[in-house]
Amino acid sequence: MKYPPKHHQDNNINNMVDVIKTYPLATVISVSNNSPLITHLPLIFDNNKLIGHIDIYNPQAKLLKDNNEVTVLFSGPECYISPSVYGTTQLPTWNYIKVHLKGTVEAIESKEALKQSLISMTEFLEAPDHKYVLEPDNPRLDRNLNYIEMFEITITQWEGKFKLSQDKKPSDTKFAREELIRVNQESIRQFLDKVF
Repeated sequence: MKYPPKHHQDNNINNMVDVIKTYPLATVISVSNNSPLITHLPLIFDNNKLIGHIDIYNPQAKLLKDNNEVTVLFSGPECYISPSVYGTTQLPTWNYIKVHLKGTVEAIESKEALKQSLISMTEFLEAPDHKYVLEPDNPRLDRNLNYIEMFEITITQWEGKFKLSQDKKPSDTKFAREELIRVNQESIRQFLDKVF
């Protein structure tokens, strides 16, 4: 496994799995003829593999099979940390959580496996309230199975980047954590007020 310098790294794979489970929308990158193909897809971590689904008309679909190599990025919370939030003199910084994975990808051809996987993914994403259940006899689900391909990624390399002011005094690390929470909540609302 590859790990960056300590202050940018939390080498605990369990923490990286927590990022994947909490922020499952991944950036999936394949390369064909020296050109990257990039798609954003929710991926589910299951039995040490990543499971996903892609529209058959997506140009990247033809690369998500045959043991091809793939790079996957997951992003957790991030924000600028002003020196004004610290209790001691500091410089400006950016705190963030990222998980970079490399792996090989295989297509899963079974329509029954695809159907069950879509049901399981919906169940996972609906947690904890489960306000919606994707039923196996849903006719719309059956009609769309021919337009979706399932794939699984075997992870070959993990790299976690947890830059969270760990090099500061414990009180300053706490201030940075509080700022990360505050800024993310506030900036989401302000941004959505502009675009949505």
